[in-house]
Amino acid sequence: MRLIMALAALAVGLASPARADEATVARGAYLVRAGGCVACHTAPGGAAFAGGRAMKTPFGTFYTPNITADPETGIGRWSDADFLRALQDGVSPAGEHYFPVFPFASYTKAAPADLLAIKDYLFSLPPAAAPRKDHDIGFPFSIRALQAGWKLLFFRPGEFRPRASASPEVNRGAYLVQALGHCGECHTPRNPAGGTLIALALAGTNDGPDGERVPNITPDAETGLGGWSRDEIAELLASGTKPDFDNVQGSMAEVVDDGTSHLTEGDRAAIAAYLLSLAPIRHGKSRAN
Repeated sequence: MRLIMALAALAVGLASPARADEATVARGAYLVRAGGCVACHTAPGGAAFAGGRAMKTPFGTFYTPNITADPETGIGRWSDADFLRALQDGVSPAGEHYFPVFPFASYTKAAPADLLAIKDYLFSLPPAAAPRKDHDIGFPFSIRALQAGWKLLFFRPGEFRPRASASPEVNRGAYLVQALGHCGECHTPRNPAGGTLIALALAGTNDGPDGERVPNITPDAETGLGGWSRDEIAELLASGTKPDFDNVQGSMAEVVDDGTSHLTEGDRAAIAAYLLSLAPIRHGKSRAN
């Protein structure tokens, strides 16, 4: 009888998908906060991660997809390989190229283990049925096949590599900023084709999401964070409070509320250390204006 019960239990286990352990799911929940997934993939009044949020850009309005485990309208049928291909290569399970409004150009730098922990966390949540909304973008930017050419010009796949000359703290901050946090996607100006201008990385732009002005976060004394201390940058990431006691507004307020405020003090300090380690870039107006 015991043998029969053991064989039955084994059969059930083989027939059921493996469940992630609690530690991996908890790590995935933390990494989701570091990646800013909550705000972008949750529409006002909608279910968490069910998508449908409008993102206005100079190229049109994009609607974020459902990333819950719903099998029909979300990512419930995605394998680990599908998930990694989407985030690292910008290609859907059906083989379609994603538009670069999806920050795969940054997520490609994330460690696969971190990305799969994010997937495990998302799959641990209740699925929500929410059909995808069609993007409202003009010709020729609406042609998905053209994204293959865009990638040849502007996309450099590959995992983050720490700098041997930098401290572990600075490298941790670089990983959070460049990969998971994808800060450059908003804080770096783009050329007319939508490629980021590497020479002005993190130097701010007037054409951020929804037409917002996104500030320079390099340590330039006049237009960036040059007058800020590490503690002041870390405090902004924790509470949204600037050194002049004003608060961040717009999408950055969401980044703080749904993302950076949930990070550890050590990770916020690492981000600050990395930003202050960068070469200053003078770009845009004075932060006092």
